[in-house]
Amino acid sequence: MKSNTPKILCVIPSRIGSTRIPRKPLLPIQGKPMIQWVYENASRCKVLSKVVVATDSEEIAKVIQAIGGEVVMTDSNLPTGSDRVAVVAEKFPEIDVVINLQGDEPFIKPGMLEELVAPYLQGETPDMTTLATRIQKNELTDPGIVKVITDLKGNALYFSRSPIPYFRQVTEAPVYHHMGVYAFRRDFLLQYRTLPETPLQIAESLEQLRALEHGFRIQVCLTENKTLEINTFEEFERAQEFVYNDA
Repeated sequence: MKSNTPKILCVIPSRIGSTRIPRKPLLPIQGKPMIQWVYENASRCKVLSKVVVATDSEEIAKVIQAIGGEVVMTDSNLPTGSDRVAVVAEKFPEIDVVINLQGDEPFIKPGMLEELVAPYLQGETPDMTTLATRIQKNELTDPGIVKVITDLKGNALYFSRSPIPYFRQVTEAPVYHHMGVYAFRRDFLLQYRTLPETPLQIAESLEQLRALEHGFRIQVCLTENKTLEINTFEEFERAQEFVYNDA
């Protein structure tokens, strides 16, 4: 880190070519495009130095530019959101920490982003951080919800779509509902992009496992907050009635 107060860049990767929900970033939620919700909520986080949307779509770019936001155009052939974020991070060498905030998190709260980067603000330098919240019993068996288990210091041991751990005895264990927002030390993000894919990453279709399999640490930051991520048409419909409160 270059100073006591890290410079933090939030990048919102946003593709027009979503397979499950076509043109997802542009779909209206309560009267405005999903990507606008994400950008505006992130921009209200006071610890961020800059917020940028990374996109391959002129339509998405126009939405953000119309509200005075900053956009970096990226190659549509980039394989992952992390690649898009890394390409943007390369353009800002003065930055210390980079957040990867997905464009389908319209109800992200500024305070959640502060929780995500809290270790860096406290002078720590983890490779990565991510958010998790308390899991409900009915969520343990839902493959649509990613579970994370941690060590005694709060570092991720494993992420899975399956129920983890196996409870042979009735007890409690540090298993949480993982939320797919990440922060990286900028130098590690540029390294992370070059790491080869790994067997568990491919098996679970969870990109963050690549970092663990290569021996890097992901610090899990806990939050009491929970948002509505938009991955299905059902969630999109629920979003129309969602009451957003960032208090």
